[in-house]
Amino acid sequence: MAALTEPPRRILVAHGTRSAPGVALIRALAEAVAARTGPLDVAFVDVLGPSPSDLLAESDRPTVLMPCFLAAGYHVHTDVPAHIADSGHPAAVLTAPLGPDPALVGALLRRLREAGWQPGDRVVLGSTGSSDPRARDDVRAMAALLGDRIGDDVPAGFLAAGSPTVAAEVARVREPGRRLFLAAYQLADGLFHARLAEAGADGVAAPLGLAPEVIDLIVRRFADARSG
Repeated sequence: MAALTEPPRRILVAHGTRSAPGVALIRALAEAVAARTGPLDVAFVDVLGPSPSDLLAESDRPTVLMPCFLAAGYHVHTDVPAHIADSGHPAAVLTAPLGPDPALVGALLRRLREAGWQPGDRVVLGSTGSSDPRARDDVRAMAALLGDRIGDDVPAGFLAAGSPTVAAEVARVREPGRRLFLAAYQLADGLFHARLAEAGADGVAAPLGLAPEVIDLIVRRFADARSG
């Protein structure tokens, strides 16, 4: 058993993707966080490896796993905890996921402004979506936080799973003479971000990417787990 004074191992847990930009983004996030926290490993729950259980099997050292997901669905509630349980690790702690969190509102708003959004323009929060209603509720919660900041109702739309779709929400809330922008509740460029451009909005914000707020929040998740 590792000494109690030994710093915990940190594992950033991501979904996994065949998209090169998506993989590069996770690696870059990990590097940015590691520069502030110390060494950091990356695990994937799908498509790529190593898995969380692969890394947990390497050592009994106290370990903190942080799910790099913008909403808590199957992977956060079921999949990652199963990896921890199956590994038999004696000292693994799972933090809250990346989102939703008020800390991300500033990054979403900055991305909107970079895309040309101005106060008075309508906004729809576009998400990849999930078959898990808990994840969809998290996206709606993030949309409400963004709406509170800009002082207007911000509905959420989904691309791959869940309703309403992004295109349906864009059509529903569009008003004559008023521009409409999509805030991208996504981490990386790729197929799903490209699909936002097909929804009929006047502008589409870039993904969150390496926004300082994202990096700060991951650092805080690890710190909170260690002090909790």
